[in-house]
Amino acid sequence: MCREPQPFDQTESVLEDYANLRGPSLLKATLGLQNHRHARYIGATAEYEPALLDLRLYDDSKGESPAGKGSFRRISEVDHFWQLLEDPEDKKRDVETLDTIENIVAPHGEALVKIYFRIIHPSFPILHKRVFLEKYGRTHREFSPPLLAAVYLLALNWWSYSPDLVEMHKPEVAKLEDLAIRGLQEVAQRAKLSTVQAGLLLLQRPRQDYSWMLTAQLVAIGQDLGLHLDCSTWRIPSWEKGLRKRLGWALFMQDIWSALVYGRPPHISSSNWAVQEVTGSDFPESAADEDEEDGSSEVEKGRTLFSAMIVLSKMLSDILEALYSQKAEAEIRLAVDTTKYVLERAKPIQLKLRAWYADMPECLRMDSLKARRLSSQGYLHLAYFALEITLHRRIIRSLSSNTDPYLTQVCRSAAKARLVSALDFFNRLKPEHLQSFWYFASKVNFAMIGAFNGLLWVTAITSEEVEVYQRRLQEYRWTLRVSSKSAEFLEIASGILESAVGTLLKAADTNAALRPLPSSVAGTAQFTSEGAAMEGFFAGAESGVFDMVIESYNVNTDLSTPV
Repeated sequence: MCREPQPFDQTESVLEDYANLRGPSLLKATLGLQNHRHARYIGATAEYEPALLDLRLYDDSKGESPAGKGSFRRISEVDHFWQLLEDPEDKKRDVETLDTIENIVAPHGEALVKIYFRIIHPSFPILHKRVFLEKYGRTHREFSPPLLAAVYLLALNWWSYSPDLVEMHKPEVAKLEDLAIRGLQEVAQRAKLSTVQAGLLLLQRPRQDYSWMLTAQLVAIGQDLGLHLDCSTWRIPSWEKGLRKRLGWALFMQDIWSALVYGRPPHISSSNWAVQEVTGSDFPESAADEDEEDGSSEVEKGRTLFSAMIVLSKMLSDILEALYSQKAEAEIRLAVDTTKYVLERAKPIQLKLRAWYADMPECLRMDSLKARRLSSQGYLHLAYFALEITLHRRIIRSLSSNTDPYLTQVCRSAAKARLVSALDFFNRLKPEHLQSFWYFASKVNFAMIGAFNGLLWVTAITSEEVEVYQRRLQEYRWTLRVSSKSAEFLEIASGILESAVGTLLKAADTNAALRPLPSSVAGTAQFTSEGAAMEGFFAGAESGVFDMVIESYNVNTDLSTPV
């Protein structure tokens, strides 16, 4: 049984400076998670001239130099932060909010924290478990309100996975979510690493309407905290270096996948991104820290999964830049042979993506399941198919009546192979996959499979193609709908797909005249008015992987597709 916490002391004080902690603690020299102050990165063109900052006298032990109500902290030979003291009134409001949050979940806070680290954290390791539990062991008042609320909110999705909670009354989610969102905005101007952690966790919830704007805000906050920088030489604890790298890449992933699913340009550019690749030492937990309770996630598999998702996200960034940026769109429009030009741009990305799939660790394969364990590799494979689809959507859109008929056939055959593989992936999902943690983009990525099917349908060249793609779309739509009861994100995906193709499918079922018609010229698609409206939906998110080697105008193809 989980130990029920005693009612907390309403007069309980919170330690201000972690440097004053007695005994061993990971928090003593932290830069980004202090209680009594927050730190802002001083950039090269900011009002504080680095050459003048270098002339200041810095404390040898902390690397700090007093400045008014705060201090400057030199963390490397070239990097400085401005540390600002917290306003006592802000701290007072934080404590009041934290008490309210704890009262909402009481007496189940500890059980929810356990669920979080059993199921969510292994596959999305943006917290430091020992640091979190050290603080939680003292008092809930040491946290940033939105972070504590976000941890509880995500854990509530797996309420029934705790034998101590399954028969209990579930806390009020709406009130907790309201406190988390309002709390996030209240702390944004005095942000810490916990602010970005809270925002990223809130964005993983299946239902939310503030994703794109919040992502933009988190990117700005992350830059304020120096999460876009290489921290490997900074004078901060080694655990914080690892945390900053994981958190930085999680922010990068949030930005690039949001750009895909919303059809927007990403905020983070490669020219201003210096975060080093994650290594094994950046992940403090190992198999020894794994929870043996049924329904837990595997720690080491989660670490490998997170690392693989980073690599995949970098390739997505390449796709969006090469094929969907405004610069790329302009260059594609000016190309003499649009399809050939698109294929040439897609080739190097396709080769990297193909190699990524071939080299995937065995533990991340779909059939790599452990008895009575949840497994999140489903969202990684889905993300892979989203990249495949994004590449192929751009290629299919480049086809026209001027495209070589053979090349048109090759491109459409390759796209069909990717669609079939994606549909097969969906049909092979098991409860161990569906009940695990799924990345926020998954709901749209599932809908994207149907959207890609729809694109191939409305651009079909023959009557046989029209019938095949219409039938596949109807089958996927139905399967997604009946599967939606097993996972909330599938219910949302079903709703997205229905809004995109539902009306068109109904019209095609009842009136053959409204069906997409085969073109009289190979490579040309004729659209109904409904088809044109549906194509407008497709513009929001793109791509797929094309196994083509381009030599000249002739294209050698390998249509083999990983399953």
